Amino acid sequence: MSHPSVLWEETVQPGASWSHVLKRGTLLRLTDTEGGANAGALFYNFECPVERYNMPDTLKAQHIARLTKGFVLYSDMGRILCSVVDDTVGWHDPIAGCSNAAMVRAQYGEGAYQEFRNNYYRNGHDSFLVELGKWGLGPRDLVPNVNFFSRVDVAADGGMTYHEGNSAPGAYVELRAEMNVLTILNTCPHPLDPSPQYRPKPVHLSLRYAAPAAPDDPCRISRPENGRGFTLTERYFL
Repeated sequence: MSHPSVLWEETVQPGASWSHVLKRGTLLRLTDTEGGANAGALFYNFECPVERYNMPDTLKAQHIARLTKGFVLYSDMGRILCSVVDDTVGWHDPIAGCSNAAMVRAQYGEGAYQEFRNNYYRNGHDSFLVELGKWGLGPRDLVPNVNFFSRVDVAADGGMTYHEGNSAPGAYVELRAEMNVLTILNTCPHPLDPSPQYRPKPVHLSLRYAAPAAPDDPCRISRPENGRGFTLTERYFL
């Protein structure tokens, strides 16, 4: 049963893509309904999409290599697109990128539409492009994405290892939009998922209103840089 304050909700089916403009002051909850989901995500300033999520700045400004509650997603202008205000997963991958057609074909086989119809094998790269095209954007607008619900461990030599079982059924993460954010999602498998079977999982979405970030908001005060990021973002809307 939906929470009484939910404005809207829907489920992104396995291997599907989705996009929406999150309005400043709304809260998007992503829920891994079955466990083991991956939600690839990109974020853009809707009014000026040349401003978009910047992975290097997000990580270095907060001294992190993962995303969880209390951290934010920076744009390449030093402003904050979204804040992670709640999270029952604990680790979301910001570094491994997305799959492409060649990777999916090599791991899972052809999986063509002619044989599988709507269950054909999709990949993250092309799924992002499908949604970006709906907003007048294209390949030049692709940037490194976030993979919600997935964990990647990095060894001392730089090798990356996918951590299986990172997200349990019902686990969720909540994003508060600090700008009007064009959000692009897909539920294709993580590019490092070792499974030999193509088995993407659904992700449930729900939207609510959110109070503005208070002076003592955990995301604002978790890092000194975040305080400056919120100031820049709030000044943008004056």
